Amino acid sequence: MLYLGLGANLGNKRDNLLQAVALISERVGRIVCLSRFYETEPWGYDSSNTYLNAALGVETSLSPLEVLSITQAIERELGRQKKSMNREYSDRPIDIDLLLMDDLVVQTDVLTLPHSLMHERLFVLEPLVEIAPTVIHPVLQQSVCAIYNALVKSQSTSLCQ
Repeated sequence: MLYLGLGANLGNKRDNLLQAVALISERVGRIVCLSRFYETEPWGYDSSNTYLNAALGVETSLSPLEVLSITQAIERELGRQKKSMNREYSDRPIDIDLLLMDDLVVQTDVLTLPHSLMHERLFVLEPLVEIAPTVIHPVLQQSVCAIYNALVKSQSTSLCQ
């Protein structure tokens, strides 16, 4: 199973996500599960535009690099002008990230699987835990639920010391 993270913070965000889901279904494979949409604050940069984020599970026979090529083409079709480079983020009409694919571990110049920052991002983990709580991260050897709970715990501040 392939798990993708979706985000949009420009234009009609809900429509952008729904269009991306439809195109993924046409070109990547059968969508097995889709989380609800979560409104979140930008991560890694300042913007007045909030995001809508979601996660979906897809059955596909494609390789990770084939999926990456297709999802990048979908992003361009839906108006994305540039990819984030060197952790310099900006507003975008759509962002599609490959999060996990079975127990694959891939490290190339263009793709890292599992996604290298997913364990640091609540906006990725919250929708992912909704649809795949028991899926095991093949590098961290923890369930998505355990990773999510650890991140929530690390980011919460206690009112008593």
